[in-house]
Amino acid sequence: MEPKQTNKVVPVAGFIIAFVGSILFSTKAIIVKKAFEQTHTDALTLLTLRMVFSLPFFLGAAIFAGNKKDNVTLSARQWLGIAVLGFFGYYLSSLFDFIGLQYISAGLERLILFLYPSFVILINAVVFRQKISGIQKLALVLTYIGIGIAYLGELKIDFSNPDFLLGSMLIFICAITFSIYIVGSGKMIPQIGATKFTAYAMLAATTGIFIHFLLRGNYLDMPSGNSFWGYGFLLAILATVIPGFLISNAMKKIGSNNVAIVSSIGPVSTIVQAHFILGERIFAEQVIGTVLVIAGVLLTGWKGRETAG
Repeated sequence: MEPKQTNKVVPVAGFIIAFVGSILFSTKAIIVKKAFEQTHTDALTLLTLRMVFSLPFFLGAAIFAGNKKDNVTLSARQWLGIAVLGFFGYYLSSLFDFIGLQYISAGLERLILFLYPSFVILINAVVFRQKISGIQKLALVLTYIGIGIAYLGELKIDFSNPDFLLGSMLIFICAITFSIYIVGSGKMIPQIGATKFTAYAMLAATTGIFIHFLLRGNYLDMPSGNSFWGYGFLLAILATVIPGFLISNAMKKIGSNNVAIVSSIGPVSTIVQAHFILGERIFAEQVIGTVLVIAGVLLTGWKGRETAG
């Protein structure tokens, strides 16, 4: 098992991997909003399609990890842990997220979702007695002040939307369930490996999504056309498979707390993409908030380089 991250050399590569993974994850909201707009599909159908295209990659990864010489034999408790974390992280979280995106903007979705780092650090501190470093506290203060300012600006623009509170609440629940996945994966990945954990957790989540679709899905009246399948493919590869493995490997290198903070680039990336692709407004509060969020990310990266040196 890996030693604790405290007083440990933190590789710069871990921050770079987390950064790239976060950028790719941020494309998810954009793709989902475009799919809703152009195909008029529902959230469960789109989520199921995402997992249909993702399934072969995670099956292949699971087989690959299981055949490695250093493959770890999982205990019953570990199997249960993977299944529970997959259920929270990529079934419940994704379901709440996709439904919520039907009601609010992509930029607001990412801002609310980014509450999850505070939940991650709180769980680590309270449940696992993990110390919060001074640099993490400062970075979090900067990023959350920035997100708060941008969120208040969004409220003034979108509060007249009758489904605004419902959509916000669903994304808030998504942030809670995703934080549980991040914390749990940060504990399990050093034990069983990033690739194996991610593949099995995603397979567990996919099972839950498929069962849900079979029970409640509109599979007799699904949308047709290349755009429907194209959006499913983009969601699977660009916004699920690649960033999923990148984030898992980053957590193995730098720990879940640092990944949570570096992921603060996600809201910035989503807001910029939403403006140019979806036509969502960029306003003064977003600009001020974005500057503070970037400052927090750079501060975290600077600390990582200093420690690594």
